[in-house]
Amino acid sequence: MARQGVARKTEAVERDVARARASAGPRTAELDRLIHERVRLGIVSALAVNDSLSFNELKALLKTTDGNLSVHARKLEEASYVTCTKSFAGRIPKTEYRLTGAGRRALEHYLDHMEALIRVTRQG
Repeated sequence: MARQGVARKTEAVERDVARARASAGPRTAELDRLIHERVRLGIVSALAVNDSLSFNELKALLKTTDGNLSVHARKLEEASYVTCTKSFAGRIPKTEYRLTGAGRRALEHYLDHMEALIRVTRQG
């Protein structure tokens, strides 16, 4: 009996997610694993509400190490979710990150998916 309830909730989640995805555009109902990781979600979320952030600003905001931030930012850059611009302020290097259109769309799809999951879970 309990398994039937779980199966129905799972089907409801899948329907809700499919509806959210259909309204957002042609994408799969899969959770975007690239954004789902904590540091990467933090990066795209912070960039979604800021025009750009420096490496040091992101590092302080996310309370992470240089190496950890660098690896996660590079993965987002390789996926074309963020752009990275390197320059110098005098003799001091400055790395600046911006969210791309593709990154903003990926975050919107991710949030739609999570909202659908939350909605169905609260209905249960």
